[in-house]
Amino acid sequence: MSDHEVVDSPTGWVRKHIDAYVASGGEKGHDYHGRPSLLLTTTGRRSGLRRRTALIYGLHGESPVVVASNGGAADHPLWFANLAADPAVEVQVGAEVFTATARLATEAERPALWEQMVGIHPEYASYQRKCERLIPVVVLDRA
Repeated sequence: MSDHEVVDSPTGWVRKHIDAYVASGGEKGHDYHGRPSLLLTTTGRRSGLRRRTALIYGLHGESPVVVASNGGAADHPLWFANLAADPAVEVQVGAEVFTATARLATEAERPALWEQMVGIHPEYASYQRKCERLIPVVVLDRA
């Protein structure tokens, strides 16, 4: 990932969360209402712009795990479409910033990772119930 300007989520509460996270070097925002959160920067599949959002995460070994829930909407979140087109991402966990390669959890990994993520953020289970798509579980393997 380059040092080009980053475009933050246009969603108001997400942008405020990102602003606090970045301004504090991850000190504020990593703990988001009792849940661990990270910043994920993808490359826009059409625009080529670097786009950043904040997501709740778990860990699979050293690799962060995120869920493309989109609040249970019918469509995947835009960040997921971006990483599907270009899996090279930048991740900030607390003060640490690193590059990673995003991938879907394997069929063998997914059940345990899904349960782990539902344990961290129980709303994921209700999001899955309200949509027909299988909500993706994404592993961010450090580069």
